[in-house]
Amino acid sequence: MNYSFNFSVILQNADHLIEGMLLTIRLSAMAMLFGLLIGTACAVAKLWGPRAIGLVVTSYVEFIRNTPFLVQLFVVYFGLPSLGFRMSAESAAVVGLSIYMGAYATEIVRSGIQAIPKTQIEAALCLGMHPRQVFRHVLMFPALQVVYPALTSQFVLLLLGSSVVSLISARELFHVAAFLESRTFLPFEIYLSVSLLYLGMSLCFRGLFWVAGRMMFAKV
Repeated sequence: MNYSFNFSVILQNADHLIEGMLLTIRLSAMAMLFGLLIGTACAVAKLWGPRAIGLVVTSYVEFIRNTPFLVQLFVVYFGLPSLGFRMSAESAAVVGLSIYMGAYATEIVRSGIQAIPKTQIEAALCLGMHPRQVFRHVLMFPALQVVYPALTSQFVLLLLGSSVVSLISARELFHVAAFLESRTFLPFEIYLSVSLLYLGMSLCFRGLFWVAGRMMFAKV
């Protein structure tokens, strides 16, 4: 093998790679937040809402979980403008990732809620607590403790999967890497370095979530 490795391009373009990392984190964090809100609302609707709404939620979850995310993203970015809904690549990325995350969060949150014994809820109601108070204090926090590991793992998967949004020109980390590779013709150095950056982000967030979990649930 007569190949001369050149990693200097990584240092020379470190500012662009950092910008791509920050956008990746921002898109993933926003999608996680909105996806969790969607998932919580859908889980509650599926468990306690009218049957018709439950069927709609089930259809949404099954459709999203059984179709490629890339196709869903293209529907949002290229399909919705045909209906008059135009948005930037970053906005479309957040919408697509949120809808995708929401489907998985629905089942995660639902399983957490169903893991709480019904006797706890009945006891809280007997003590005179308002249903909203029961939902907030008796139901959601214990449910969050149950599903916390699954949610944090899903965030890391979302972070890694966000590289797909580069295909609609969202300028996240992988998009920056592809741009640099097309200019320098150094695919091994660039994609290896970007892989290590994704690995570093994943490990950092896993560590942060572990610390946050210990702080939130230490006294439980």
